[in-house]
Amino acid sequence: MDGSYIRYIKRTLPLKRLALLFSLSALAISAGLMLFSLLSKDIQIYDNGKPLLIKTMGKNVRQALELADINLTSDDYVSVPLDSALDPDGLNVITIKRAVPVNLYVDGEIKKVRTFRDTVKEVFADFGISVGPMDRFVGVNPDDPVVEGMDIKLVRVTEEIVAEKSDIPFEVVQKPNNTMNEGETKIVQAGENGVKEEYYKIVYEDGKPVDRKFVNDAIVKQAVNQIVEFGTVPNFRNSRGELIRYSKKLKMQATAYTASFEDTGKTPDHPAFGVTYTGIRVREGVIAVDPKVIPLGTKVYVEVPGPAPDYGFAIAADIGSAIKGNLIDLYFDSASRVKSWGRRSVVVYILTEQNDTRWKQNDNPCE
Repeated sequence: MDGSYIRYIKRTLPLKRLALLFSLSALAISAGLMLFSLLSKDIQIYDNGKPLLIKTMGKNVRQALELADINLTSDDYVSVPLDSALDPDGLNVITIKRAVPVNLYVDGEIKKVRTFRDTVKEVFADFGISVGPMDRFVGVNPDDPVVEGMDIKLVRVTEEIVAEKSDIPFEVVQKPNNTMNEGETKIVQAGENGVKEEYYKIVYEDGKPVDRKFVNDAIVKQAVNQIVEFGTVPNFRNSRGELIRYSKKLKMQATAYTASFEDTGKTPDHPAFGVTYTGIRVREGVIAVDPKVIPLGTKVYVEVPGPAPDYGFAIAADIGSAIKGNLIDLYFDSASRVKSWGRRSVVVYILTEQNDTRWKQNDNPCE
C-alpha cells in the first residue's frame, strides 16, 4: 500500500475510526482462524512411505486429497475408500501405495501392467495368474520386491509319465525229431513276440520337452518260443531219385553168387536148392552177410560208387563160409552177371525202416 493511499485514508477517516477498522479486521481474521481450527480435520498421509501431516476442511478422503493437491491414478492403492467420511475428532490415517509398471511374461504372452503390490507372487495373485507347484520364475524369486520396469517371466513346468511299447523277440528252440530226415524241419509251435512297456517321465517347460528320465519297465505280454523240430535220420537220394533213410553206413567189399552147384554145392533137385540160410528163396535182393557185422533179417541198400548202377534194396538173409567181416555176397540170377561183377567196393546202408516179419512173409523182400 503506497503512501498516498495511506494519506488519503487519514484525511478521509478520523484516526479513531481507522483504529477501529483495523481492530475489526484483526478480529475477523482471528475468528476465521479459530473457526478453521474448529472445523478442520487432521490427516496423516503416507504417500509411498513418505509421511505428510495436514489439516483439511474436506468432508471425505477424496476431497481431502484433492485439497492437498495429491493426485491418484486408477491403479494406485488407497487404504480407505475415497468416499469415506473423515473423522472430525480423531487422526485420519491414509496410506497410499503408488502403482509402478511391470512386464509379465507368461503363457507365451507379454502383459504390461501397473501394480502397487509388494512382491512378485502378490502381483500374479492380483491379476489372477495361477502359479503351479512346479512352475518357476526366471531371474527372480516369488518373494522378491517389485520395482518399476521389472521384467517377470514365469515358466510353466509340467510332467507326465509316458509308456513306450517295444517287442520282445521270441526265441527259436530246436528239438531233434528221430522220425524225420536230416535236413528237414518242422515248426510245431509258432513263435510270438512279447511286449514290454518302458515308462519315462517327461518334463515340459512352456509345453516343450526339456528332460526325459527312465522310470521303470514291465512285461505286459510274455514272448512265446518258436519250437522247430529237425530231422536226425540220415538219408540220401539214390540214382533214381528215391530217398533212402538209414541208421548206419558201412564201407564194404562185395562179391556175387548164384544158386548154381558151383556156388552152393546143391543141384536143382536138392530140397534145399535155392533156399537161403533163413529159409527164404534166393532172388535178386538177397545178400549173404556175416551176422556179426550185419544181423540176419536186416534191410539194407547197396550203393555202388561210380557209373555202375546200384545193387539197390536188399535183405540180409543168407550166410557163407567165406563171408566174414566187412564182406557181403550179392545174389544174381545170371552167372554172367556174377562173373562180370567180380569184387567191388560198395557202401551198405542199414535202412531205418526195419520190419522183422515182412521178409519172412514175402519172397520179395524189396517189394
